[in-house]
Amino acid sequence: MNPVGVVGVAARQLVACGAGVAESATATASSALGALARTVKTITRPAGLRGMFLEAGWMGVHLLMYPWGALAEQLRPGGPYDRYRTDDLPPARRGLVIADVSAAGTPILLVHGFVDNRSVFAVLGRALRKRGFGMVYGINYSVLTALNGDVRSAAREFGREVERICEATSAEQVHVVGHSLGGLIARYYVQRLGGDARVHTLVSLGTPHHGTMAAYLLPSPLLRQLRPDSDVIAELREPAPGCRTRFVAVWSELDQLIVPQRHARLDHPDLLVTNLHLSNVGHLSLSVDPRAVHAVASTLAQLGSVSSFRDRGTTAMPDRPDMAPEAASISAMGTAPTSAS
Repeated sequence: MNPVGVVGVAARQLVACGAGVAESATATASSALGALARTVKTITRPAGLRGMFLEAGWMGVHLLMYPWGALAEQLRPGGPYDRYRTDDLPPARRGLVIADVSAAGTPILLVHGFVDNRSVFAVLGRALRKRGFGMVYGINYSVLTALNGDVRSAAREFGREVERICEATSAEQVHVVGHSLGGLIARYYVQRLGGDARVHTLVSLGTPHHGTMAAYLLPSPLLRQLRPDSDVIAELREPAPGCRTRFVAVWSELDQLIVPQRHARLDHPDLLVTNLHLSNVGHLSLSVDPRAVHAVASTLAQLGSVSSFRDRGTTAMPDRPDMAPEAASISAMGTAPTSAS
């Protein structure tokens, strides 16, 4: 090909590349603007305003509790079985322990999100213990993860913690509840590092399973992995045949850190997933909302067979701010899926 032809081909490729970048940027901007419009519409409703006030209030409380959460939680001495005497338990806790000792005795690991610690689970951890779960542990991964770490190394560190707890409690499997980034770290361990042999159930609260546009706000190496087009998100889209862990993904259209909010849903053809949609709940409040607390407790109380836990699409939880944890039923998970916007 003559020089003019070479220049022409290069010019056309450059124009095509530029057009592709522009199209991608336009689609990204459109998606972000759409998510922003939906969030504004949600906030302007009375229930949305109530949710934002709850978010602000819980954030203030959480900041006060943050120093306490920075301390590592120690495994209680005496092994797992010294906590299953039912003499002094109230009826609700006694019922769980007697009905299913295996469910009550499976360790539950609570994994926090970006620049956070286990104090975010103060309400959820206490609620699980009140319901009879004997081994509930809040895990703090390295604070350096937020600065220059990555999801893969954090997942390997998490895997070592799982093994340590299994050894200390003589348990073969654990449950995991991950908030935000914590859910993604646990999912990477399960899906890419063979953790499905150890994790029976993984519940994610506001986790960017498909990335979040908010990760473009800062140039942190870790946040780059949380962008929708990152290599980590691409890895998690790859096939995962035979994955034995069951997943529950809790998401809300009021989540201000997952943009668009539906990216907190977990959609993967090889995974056993139920998506739970909570309305009018902010990102941080997902760990204290009564419906979310009840959904977590109800799910973990039903060990069952993982093979029977089929993909049930999205279930919308009732939107009643005055609802007590016991009133919000998760029995809808056994019905036909309902779509949620």
